[in-house]
Amino acid sequence: MTLLITGGTVVGPSGTYPADVLVEGEKIAALFAPGGGPDGVETIDATGRYVIPGGIDAHTHMELPFGGTNASDTFDTGTRAAAFGGTTTIIDFAVQRTGEVVQDGLAAWHAKAEGNCHVDYAFHMILGGVDDDSLKAMDQLVADEGISSFKLFMAYPGVFYSDDGQILRAMQKARDNGAMIMMHAENGIAIDVLVQQALARGETDPIHHGLTRPQALEAEATHRAIRLAEVAQDCPLYIVHLSASQALEQVAAARDAGRNVFAETCPQYLYLTLEDQLGAPGFEGAKWVCSTPLRSGREHHHRDLWKGLRSNDLAIVSTDHCPFCFKDQKELGLGDFSKIPNGIGGVEHRVDLVYQGVVDGKLSLERWVETISTTPARMFGLYPRKGVIAPGSDADIVLYDPAGRTRISVETHHMNMDHSAYEGYEIAGKVDTVISRGTVVVADGAYHGRRGHGRYLPRGLSSYLV
Repeated sequence: MTLLITGGTVVGPSGTYPADVLVEGEKIAALFAPGGGPDGVETIDATGRYVIPGGIDAHTHMELPFGGTNASDTFDTGTRAAAFGGTTTIIDFAVQRTGEVVQDGLAAWHAKAEGNCHVDYAFHMILGGVDDDSLKAMDQLVADEGISSFKLFMAYPGVFYSDDGQILRAMQKARDNGAMIMMHAENGIAIDVLVQQALARGETDPIHHGLTRPQALEAEATHRAIRLAEVAQDCPLYIVHLSASQALEQVAAARDAGRNVFAETCPQYLYLTLEDQLGAPGFEGAKWVCSTPLRSGREHHHRDLWKGLRSNDLAIVSTDHCPFCFKDQKELGLGDFSKIPNGIGGVEHRVDLVYQGVVDGKLSLERWVETISTTPARMFGLYPRKGVIAPGSDADIVLYDPAGRTRISVETHHMNMDHSAYEGYEIAGKVDTVISRGTVVVADGAYHGRRGHGRYLPRGLSSYLV
């Protein structure tokens, strides 16, 4: 199938310019000056639209078992919702727990995803038990499975937690095989003490989830991870879901020193607050329980995180999409905030929410595309197949209407959730048309894709290192 996208404005990290884009089959074939494309082919009129590479959400958790239940979006429902929101690739997390075989965990996630995804997908690997066998498995996954990033946890003792020795060993292995270490950077041992002390005082409401995970313990863990990576001869380190000013200072200092240290943030940390959301009346705040937690609006986290995105101390905006319904799932923590499943759903709204930053003067158009698409592709070994409007790249293309309007609501979203974390938010822009590998999957508000269209993407090594 041949398509010609005419009249639009192509946006990429290197600039913004009018161009017509020719798609042949699943690939971008050529870019032409306006009006310079071939005649006699099917056309899509993109007049007044931005033509951007499909979004890449580098942090999702479809069907993740957590807290006695499972994330409510399957690979089917979650990737369909992603497509509606202009995301054409997700990188999810396969899981190995302590005592499990790494390859068995990966196989289990392949079984969940294969044949069910509406957009392309890849995997990071969570290592919940670092030992001799899992270290050997890291080499095998990099060499044979297209898995080039491994996530470790300084939080969740007894579930995913790794101690400093285990972290160092994994970092040394990654330094040898070229992989990226991803880190959930919170001091979980200290947090558990604060949680038990709060519960003993009868402080059980959702807001105490945030109060017992202070930003100092995120900053301390971030600093410790950076220093351990330094000992591992500058192992590439990627801090996930960075939420707070003090942790950002640690990343910025490492980057100023020329280190291979990177970080992402998420829309919830750019827009939501501990007081307004976690502190909502009654048990309502459970909807916004996630880790790292929402931070205080009385401090300057939002301002600092937007600045970090401008300066590239924050390289990527991902979602950490891990949705749970309020009824029967979040309610597992009634009377004990520590039992509330951790996660917020947002895979459908990331492209819009970051675009609102452009409208508000916080980001440039080019930086918008970098943080939602190009840098994720480069960071995680998918570039230039993904993340750019260029000949030879996959035809993952979004037509974005800056004159459109999007109202976020549980009544209109496509995620498998009974609430919206961003209920009532108005976005001064709209995803108009979504193309995945040359196939129109969303147009005029209607869905034209299919389950099973999405393919697994084996990844190479990062092309973003300094």
